[in-house]
Amino acid sequence: MRFLLLCIVAFACLAPAQSNAPSSLPGNSASNAVLSEDQMRDIIRQSADKDLENDKKQRNYTYTEKQVEQRLDKNGQVKSTETKTYDVMEIYGEPVEKLVAKDDKPLSEKDAKKEDDKIQKLIDKRKNESDSDRQKRIQKEEKEHEEDRQFVHEVADAYNLKFIGMEALDGRENYIIDGDPKPGYQPHSKQGEILRRARFRVWIDKDDRQMKKLDVLITDTISWGVFLARIHKGSRVIVETTRVNNEVWLQQHIAVKVDVRLALMKNFDVNVDITDSDYKKFRSDTKIVPLGEAH
Repeated sequence: MRFLLLCIVAFACLAPAQSNAPSSLPGNSASNAVLSEDQMRDIIRQSADKDLENDKKQRNYTYTEKQVEQRLDKNGQVKSTETKTYDVMEIYGEPVEKLVAKDDKPLSEKDAKKEDDKIQKLIDKRKNESDSDRQKRIQKEEKEHEEDRQFVHEVADAYNLKFIGMEALDGRENYIIDGDPKPGYQPHSKQGEILRRARFRVWIDKDDRQMKKLDVLITDTISWGVFLARIHKGSRVIVETTRVNNEVWLQQHIAVKVDVRLALMKNFDVNVDITDSDYKKFRSDTKIVPLGEAH
């Protein structure tokens, strides 16, 4: 699904992780139930479509995100830890992170003002946006959405699927499906090349057809540009979501363990753990106003 792309791309953005990532996905869960390959593909397509809808609905929510980054030494031992906490909001349809704490301590007055100024700058930019610029931005977003749609539908075709069984998570039954790249598969979308180099296990909620958990393992090196970035074999990401307000499934936790080389720099050894919480829905009459006008 879309997470396969987003999480892999996030590796290079967040800073990567340890080189001793596990070489296989978790063990199987026993079950007497059986799903055909066509049924599994249909379930994955349904889940993928709903994930894109979740992305739209998330724009109606604010939440708190905590990112913990651990720097590792050559032996894989933690040598430093940095924690950042953000308030995440949507401003004129664009997700914005406002840093509110470092290492679990509130920002200094100076740093807090920098964050406020960043938000204010975006508000002013969107408030004064011309009709033509707004239209270009909307068209770009629609193009990206269509590319996402094409990518998530290709997932169901790019893999040989295996039904593992059923498992209860948070009191709800989930299908467990493994996906291994089809030998010789030729991708149709520009992002599809990634699918040939990653395998996954996904837990999909039986009743809602929503992705509850995704475990992705990189099986071969993925490169961007000539010397831009390389994600090495054995890198891994686990994504978990949660049901919010009985209307949407949103990201709850991401654990990243990835071996990456950025540009001509040496490999980074970093673990990243991200937790999203305290989802709150905007009121329908919520308005964005410049910070100086808020009372």
